[in-house]
Amino acid sequence: MKLPEILRNISHTLTGHHARAIIVGGSVRDHFLELPIKDYDIEVYGLSSMESLEEILSAFGSVNLVGKSFGVLKFSYEGEEYDFSLPRREQKVGEGHRGFDVRVDGSMSFEEASRRRDFTINAIGYEIEADRFLDPFCGREDIRQGVIRHIDERTFVEDPLRVYRAVQFGGRFGYRLAESTKMLCQEMVASGMLESLPKERIYVEWKKLLLKSRKPSIGFEMMKELGVLRYFPELEALIGIAQDPKYHPEGDVWVHTMMCVDAMAEEIVGSREQGAEMEESQKLKYLFAILCHDLGKAATTTFDDDGRIRAIGHEEAGVELTRTMMYRLTNAHDFIESILPLVAHHLKPSQLYKANAGNKAIRKLALKVNIEELVMVARADFLGRTTPEALSGEYIAGEWLLERARELKVECRPMENLLQGRDLIALGLKPSAKFGEILDEVYELQLSDRLTTKDEAMAYVEKRFIGH
Repeated sequence: MKLPEILRNISHTLTGHHARAIIVGGSVRDHFLELPIKDYDIEVYGLSSMESLEEILSAFGSVNLVGKSFGVLKFSYEGEEYDFSLPRREQKVGEGHRGFDVRVDGSMSFEEASRRRDFTINAIGYEIEADRFLDPFCGREDIRQGVIRHIDERTFVEDPLRVYRAVQFGGRFGYRLAESTKMLCQEMVASGMLESLPKERIYVEWKKLLLKSRKPSIGFEMMKELGVLRYFPELEALIGIAQDPKYHPEGDVWVHTMMCVDAMAEEIVGSREQGAEMEESQKLKYLFAILCHDLGKAATTTFDDDGRIRAIGHEEAGVELTRTMMYRLTNAHDFIESILPLVAHHLKPSQLYKANAGNKAIRKLALKVNIEELVMVARADFLGRTTPEALSGEYIAGEWLLERARELKVECRPMENLLQGRDLIALGLKPSAKFGEILDEVYELQLSDRLTTKDEAMAYVEKRFIGH
């Protein structure tokens, strides 16, 4: 296993103290998955105290003691940070994820210490000095089989967040749950154990599912199968909601939404491959917007006398449902508010294209939503279905709107006002409540191209509101 040289040097020194350094957790798993390794966690066996470990590490770099009470030391070397720990014994003493009594015990065996981990794929170790892998629970075989399997039923249920971890690992790696693990998770959900989880911890697992999966739908389908959607009724309500087969031959709203989320994940990967790496918050905005874009269909879907299925007004109906569901995950108000316009207007690109809309309509849309972002969401909505047009992969309406918006210079922001209050003062007008009305009238004329320059706008105000 490839390691930073500093870890091999520390391991060699630990050997002189009759101790062993073992790489544990996600980095070993990701080695077998041939994924990039970003973080290394090291467990040290054979030392009697955290102070002994601290003293040894201090000779190589700086040590942060912030996690010492939990048996973890943050070691920094040349700008990189590594987590060093001693094996821990954990005893459940209270409610919630903090309700554990943690004691370090350097005399534990690797198998005993690993038993407290969640899944077999996360319980593989790499002993640095011996250059060998330790796999007491057959995690490598589960990786080969694509299976998520819990280790110990007794310890697994002590932290109900592990149900969400199972879901996000399923989405990230395309794995299935072992039957025994699926049944255990279903029992945990049915008994209400997940209700004690704080939203902050749940949100972390949702983010990993959305950001790290090529097919997030796998994780959401697991949530459906395990009963987790009972905590997200806005999503659960989409199951079985029919759609017009002409536009949605793929199936109900749930099926369409899952296809859309996967399409968005692909679009984001495509952007990265083209050299346009997005900020994490931008990726999440797109992914949550497409996840929520059709929430309103559960409340607005109707059947005409001729059998035609409609969901008139579902875009606007979905706004409050999106807000409600998102606040169940996070209190990030500004982030949530930034998603809502994308839900409210996700049909606009196709509607404007069909109407061959003029400049005014496009400029008015730019007042309500970032058109570049909107087209990204609408494209995923378009691709998340099985119509011949969607299967072609070419979203003509979106490309048309984006091109028009760029010509009008409103693809990312509204049209700028030709005039401001200081311009009205320069014309001799005294500041008053009337200023707002004047500027609004001028802007409305701008939107329809009746005023195109500042000089024209100044002349209009002078003639209309001052006169001679």
